Amino acid sequence: MESNVAAQGSLLAGLNTEQLSAVTWPNKSALVLAGAGSGKTRVLTTRIAWLLSTGQANPAGILGVTFTNKAAREMQTRLAAMVPVNVRAMWIGTFHGLCNRFLRLHHRDAGLPNTFQILDSADQMSAIKRLMKSLDVSDERFPPKAVQGFISGNKENGQRADVLSAGDPYTRKLIELYAAYDAQCRREGVVDFAELLLRSYEVLVANQALRAHYQARFSHILVDEFQDTNRLQYAWLKLLAGDMGSVFAVGDDDQSIYAFRGAEVGNMRSLLNDFAIAEPIRLEQNYRSAGNILTAANALIENNDGRLGKNLWTDAGEGEPIRLYEAYSDGEEASFIVDEVKALQRDGWNLAGMAVLYRSNAQSRVLEHALVNANLPYRIYGGLRFFERQEVKHALAYLRLVANPDDDNAVLRVINVPARGIGARTVENLLAVSREQGVSLWQAACAGGAGRSAGKVSDFVALIESLRARSENAELTLAEAVSLVVDASGLRAMYEADRKEGEERLANLDELINAAASFMPDDPQAALVEFLTAAALEAGEHQAEAGEDALQLMTVHAAKGLEFSAVFVSGLEEGLFPHENSMADRKGLEEERRLMYVAITRARQRLYLSCAQSRMLHGRSSYPLRSRFVEELPEDLLKSLSVKAAPRAERAAWAAPAASKPQRSAGSAGGYRIGQSVEHAKFGVGVVIDAEGADDDVRLQINFAEHGIKWLDLRYAKLTPA
Repeated sequence: MESNVAAQGSLLAGLNTEQLSAVTWPNKSALVLAGAGSGKTRVLTTRIAWLLSTGQANPAGILGVTFTNKAAREMQTRLAAMVPVNVRAMWIGTFHGLCNRFLRLHHRDAGLPNTFQILDSADQMSAIKRLMKSLDVSDERFPPKAVQGFISGNKENGQRADVLSAGDPYTRKLIELYAAYDAQCRREGVVDFAELLLRSYEVLVANQALRAHYQARFSHILVDEFQDTNRLQYAWLKLLAGDMGSVFAVGDDDQSIYAFRGAEVGNMRSLLNDFAIAEPIRLEQNYRSAGNILTAANALIENNDGRLGKNLWTDAGEGEPIRLYEAYSDGEEASFIVDEVKALQRDGWNLAGMAVLYRSNAQSRVLEHALVNANLPYRIYGGLRFFERQEVKHALAYLRLVANPDDDNAVLRVINVPARGIGARTVENLLAVSREQGVSLWQAACAGGAGRSAGKVSDFVALIESLRARSENAELTLAEAVSLVVDASGLRAMYEADRKEGEERLANLDELINAAASFMPDDPQAALVEFLTAAALEAGEHQAEAGEDALQLMTVHAAKGLEFSAVFVSGLEEGLFPHENSMADRKGLEEERRLMYVAITRARQRLYLSCAQSRMLHGRSSYPLRSRFVEELPEDLLKSLSVKAAPRAERAAWAAPAASKPQRSAGSAGGYRIGQSVEHAKFGVGVVIDAEGADDDVRLQINFAEHGIKWLDLRYAKLTPA
């Protein structure tokens, strides 16, 4: 008895007051609002160990739900070290993993064979394409990615095809395809990921005896990252809990950033109401970040409405001020980040303990280029380097064919991208002709294919010849030529139809156009060849090996759950962060603010915020406003590192000579004089304080009353005398 009491005491050792309250909560439902860095994993795991060690639950009565397999394995490992029980007897896993386990046990009730197989995303796509081909449905009018998104989205909302209705023919056809897809999966005895949860839920709803069995078995349901649950997941949890079970949910409404995946932050309030929870337990003591970082995060997130509310604090001291840098351009912003990283490295900081965060993957290109030039090892966390991304490689393959159509690898990559009905057998025939006649694949294609595909091969040849002819127009800049290829090849239209990943892929294609706009060739007549060479060389640069000390680059979404000694949050401009797609919608803007909150709270010791006064978008310079999220931070927490002087050499100029020193003007330029008051549509009224350049290439430095000092290029900026 004494040893049991001692074991229970060791479980609770070191917990703060709020953590202790959560772990020893009575046998009833609870919502734990766990702030960033507040020890939520420890609380959730210790809660399970406490229930077991005090005899309030047995291993078979525990259902632990996580959002990743990694989190489930970590929980099991910790529990095995904390309590002497058979951890494997507990049901601990992801929603999909637990539902798979349930369906394996009750496959007959679910109408599935005992050997049913699970389709991953690629398998599901193949099944949809096969179905559409059998039904003679145009994949141009109904892109398979869009069909896949429609099916998965409705399943995640708990809706079968027979309960959907639509007034327009397009949606009616999608519903028909959904029904046909379900029928095909039933015939073949397969399920996709969304089906695992929906089928499990339907079985429990339909089978009262089975439902009662599991409601009696799982007396304690514990859920991690509750703010990320969608409607169907919450309905499944409610069904399993019934009237007697308790749900112990841990989450943070301020870190709900996955609405695009169906996450419903409102589930937290629903839990309070549905399970009669009077007040959430708030874990507010942070064990990760310095005080100034937490104060900034608290001030930012207070601008959101409808929060359950909490205030992060630490006893570790205020720490350093938050460093803010406003660069002249995105290239200069990247240079600043590289310089600071190198300085920290010289001071003994590990690269692996530093992270550069950005809102959009497309932002990584300028950063990667600066890192490659500085010979700093880096790693893209949870993604690919810019020139390794599918859509970029597709566009480069088309450009390679414009430069040299005899490039067999390029032909193989895009001959059927976007889909134009040229299948594997046709390509095999072309390869055979190429080998037999000793000619390139392009020459074999020009000779014409055989059978029904001959016309489609001819269309591909005509497309490439058209692109070559139009790209050779001397009046087109390199950026315009790249933009032409992206549009005329059909790549842009293909990704515009992709509702799930299209937006990010289009952003990467636009960034490729930006790269072309900033490229400075040695020989303007060979700009495309030099550009392709530079891209290939940069793509071939060494990325850090596993275990090598390397700077971490990632989107803010990918950073959730991670922490670093130093964090750089880049691209803090209106339209970029917050993203332009969210700015007209209150819910969207609040999710963007939560995303910024996540970014800030990744930092332990040092936090850098940066933005650019000018940034390349669609191959042209834009002049964005500084992000409202910077304006929402207390000024006394910020330390400006911006140098109010002439900008350094402009952007990343691949394989180009050093830029010449700009021509300074002491008096006036471009029709404006130093000291003159001017007005800008976005920035308001300001005073010209400096100028550089001459003729048609003039930049003015203007001190705006509301937006500070900015350099504006008169080729793009619209100014009027005030």
